[in-house]
Parts: sequence; structure tokens; C-alpha cells
Amino acid sequence: MVNPVLPGRPGNLTSDQEEKLQELWTATLSVFGVQAPDRPDDADGLQSSSGTATPDAKPKKKKHSMFRRQKDEDDDKASGDQEGDKYGLSKAYQQVLATQNPENLRKAFWSMVKHDNPDGLLLRFLRARKWDVHNALVMLIATMNWRMQEVHVDDDIMKKGEAQAMKDTSNNNATVRKEAQDFLAQLKLGKSFLHGTDKEGRPMCFVRVRLHRQGEQSETSLERYTVYTIETARLLLATHVDTAAIVFDMTGFSMANMDYGPVKFMIKCFEANYPESLGVVLVHKSPWIFQSIWNIIKGWLDPVVASKVHFTKNIEELEQFVEKSHIIKELGGDDPWEYSYVEPSVGENQRMSDMSTANQLLEERAKVVKEFESTTQTWISDPQNRTALQQQRNALAERLRAGYWQLDPYVRARSLYDRTGMIREGGVIQYYGKPEMPNGPKPLVASPQHGPLPTEHRADDVD
Repeated sequence: MVNPVLPGRPGNLTSDQEEKLQELWTATLSVFGVQAPDRPDDADGLQSSSGTATPDAKPKKKKHSMFRRQKDEDDDKASGDQEGDKYGLSKAYQQVLATQNPENLRKAFWSMVKHDNPDGLLLRFLRARKWDVHNALVMLIATMNWRMQEVHVDDDIMKKGEAQAMKDTSNNNATVRKEAQDFLAQLKLGKSFLHGTDKEGRPMCFVRVRLHRQGEQSETSLERYTVYTIETARLLLATHVDTAAIVFDMTGFSMANMDYGPVKFMIKCFEANYPESLGVVLVHKSPWIFQSIWNIIKGWLDPVVASKVHFTKNIEELEQFVEKSHIIKELGGDDPWEYSYVEPSVGENQRMSDMSTANQLLEERAKVVKEFESTTQTWISDPQNRTALQQQRNALAERLRAGYWQLDPYVRARSLYDRTGMIREGGVIQYYGKPEMPNGPKPLVASPQHGPLPTEHRADDVD
């Protein structure tokens, strides 16, 4: 079944939404120091004397003008008081603009894009901020800072992955050793895992709440594990399926399993750093004692996120969201799949040491990025040829997607889901018996590169 393009996504924008997207691209490229072809380097106050990007608080209506420096405290206060700023995004935004080099921000953005459609990524932030361009820009830049400076998503968590954690379990530094052990303990337990799709084709993440006990793992390892799981799930998303489903299995839940700290961190991740990534949240078989806890948690949630939470008491109610053939037998469904952790193997990340190939692929990607930026600027400034220019942008976005999957083995450590065959070479996602390609299904055979085909499902048991 081909999923229809949802509103507010690439390929399904109103004229007003397209204009907002163009305004956000103008603002974003301004922050990155990317000049329009017909503008001098210092035009419109793009850079301060220190070389730091300095956008204004609001773009002019009906114009894709470069942003200028905010000039007074009133603007700063107004920025800080904006809706949805409970995580201090405006403060982070101002700090980033004052301290970060524009080119570093630009590189961080394109690293964050990965296989995503660049328009699709910006549209997530626009939808999350109700199409307010400035608020979307604030959220985007704050997210990049969070990824780059706070949690180091791409240069640490995903680059080092499980294999480095395995090595660190023998590290002489007790702190490093303990963090690695705690991180791997959660993977071995299967505290949460990715498997299968719901009725909307969204990848599912199962969380077995009974396996968590407060204090068993450090806060740092819990947060690292959470980001690692979310970022891995991102690899399963595509333009036509751009959100995920989370199933909280509350079977056997007791107050010993309740831990507000990780819950707050997860909420912050989805609301502040991974906007518009949740499709549905299913809380399955929660006992009566959870009701008072839910009343507290619900108060922390953005109303839009809260509206996506549904409670299911039995298999029949769960079937409203997930086909029974896709519900794992652990929850009473017909899917015989069971979680089992496969440890990293020797040499699985060998390509990450091939810097020559990695640099070549990065150089090729950089050229496509520049072409995409240039074409985007022309798309904004030349309304008469907008349709043809959009087609060019679509083609470039596809080159970026395909290019990322060529680059992926050189910059991301292999995960459990690579080893078990869910994530395959070239962006093939295989949930069940047949691979799903971003541009349609293609045949796949077992090979040393891809690993053995999973045997848990019949060949015809596919979406």
C-alpha cells in the first residue's frame, strides 16, 4: 500500500505553506552565511565584524529578506516569551548566534539531514511551531546546538555506537567502564527495541517498562540509550512515512518501575529536538496505579503530543492500531518474532577506518549540498520558473538521500538492526520477509554483505 502524502509535507503544500518554507530557507541559509548569488558578502548585515551570523527577529512580510541583528532587549524578551519555549530554546538560539561560526552551523545542519528530504526536515519545525517562521528557526538552531554541543549525536553516540561501548566495558577508567556497561545492559535486556510497522506503515518502538528500575543505570547512560534509539529509528523514516509509533508495554508495571527523570528527558527530546516525529503513542495494559502518574505526565506534554497518546487494555484494542499479524506474540499477537540482542562482531565497522573513501564521499556530498543551496535560492527568487526549479531540487534531494546511504557505513557504527538485517545497504528497510526500498521494493538475496534473510516470517507476510 502506498501511503498518501500528508498535508504540510514535500509535495503537498498550500501556497502559503510553500511561502513559509521559502522564508525559513532564506533565514536558515542566512544564519549559515550562504550568500544569494546577486548579493555582496556584507549585504543587509548578514555577518557581524566577528563573522557570526546575526539574523533579525522577524522576516519582512512577502519578502525573503536577509535577517539583521536584534537590536534591543525588548525583542530579546519577546523572543524568550514565545509559545512553546518551556525548554529555553530562544536563549540557546541567541547563544548559538553569538558564539558559533556560521560554517560550523551549516555543517551541523547537513550532518543532521542524513537521508532526510531537506524540505521535509524544515517542514517538521514549521509544523511544530504552527508555521511561525522565526519560532521554527529558533527551534531548528537550538536543536542543532543540542546535537552538536550537548549530546554529540553524530560525532559520538552514532559514530561510536555499540562496538565502542563493548570495548569500553574493559576501560581502566571506572566511570567510562560503568557508563558503557549501563548502556549495553539496556540493549541486552531489550528495555526498548524497534520492530515492525503499525497500520499506517509507521515503524514501531516497543518499550517494556517493567524492565526499568530507578537507579540501576546512570542518568547519562539512560539518556545516551534514549537518543541512540530515537536516532536509529530516524533511519527507518522516509518522506511518505515520517513519524513513528511507540508502544509502552505496561505488563507487570509497579511503582518500582516508575522513574520521572527518563520520562521528562524523552518528552524533551520529542518536543524540542525531534519535532513532528511521533505518529502515535500506545500505552498498553496499564494498571490502575498508573492513572495518577499519567495525570502528572500529561501536564508536562504539549497538547498536540498528548492527543497522540491512546490507552489499550487488550489485544482487540491494540488491533485498532496494529494488524494482529504485526503484533508480537509477547503481546498476544501472531508475529512470532522475539527480541534477542546480537553483540557487535569483529570488523563490522572496518569501513569507518577507510578515511580516503569517506573523504571522497563527503566531498561528493558537499558538492550536491552546494548545488541544492544555490538551486533553493533561485527557486525562492524566480517565481516564474518555480515548478522546474522544484523538480531540480527534488532530484538533488534524492541524490542527497542516496549519497547518504553510500556514506553511512563510513560515519555510523553498525547497530543491532544492521546486524539482524532490518537496516540494509543502500537504505533498504526489511521489517518482515521482503525489503522496503525508499523508491519501491526490490528483490534481495542473502549475502555476506547483507547477512542472512530473516526466517521468522513467511515470504508473503509483508505489507
